[in-house]
Amino acid sequence: MAYIFQISIKPKTEGERGLPKLRVEKVVVTFAGLEGDYNTFRTMKKGATPDMALLIMPVSTLDELNKEGWPVKPGDIGENLTLYGASYPELRSGKKYKAGDVIFEITTSATPCKNLALLSYVGEEKITEFMRTLVNRRGWYAKILQEGTLEQGMTLEELTERKDEWPILHSPFL
Repeated sequence: MAYIFQISIKPKTEGERGLPKLRVEKVVVTFAGLEGDYNTFRTMKKGATPDMALLIMPVSTLDELNKEGWPVKPGDIGENLTLYGASYPELRSGKKYKAGDVIFEITTSATPCKNLALLSYVGEEKITEFMRTLVNRRGWYAKILQEGTLEQGMTLEELTERKDEWPILHSPFL
């Protein structure tokens, strides 16, 4: 079973970019994202879309990157939740998860960006190589379906929809 290995946020700080994000034990989650976290890309370029309220990364992907020579730590590439016990392919668009009161749905994979050059082990010299390395491994965005509080160590429950719980459609063919 997957659980929250680390929660990471970075408040808006004048003159600073949002990487790396810093570890917190507990956080309030709203439809807009994690309290105390600011994401310039999501806010300025994407109009604060709720589909990008949360960025998720499996620990196993960070382990792979470390084996490839990139000393990535949880929070480094902007993820809010680093999950242990979930693989990158398992997390995909449309899947819903619950941790505590919080329910979220994976919406889309994240695309590597040039802001990753801010990481000391990347810089301008290695940004192109690092971005190529992260293609299809940059993390997953999620939207919040139910607000609440998350704590480090909480387990994730994958939610599945059962056909007998689906809403009845008003169709002349039923």
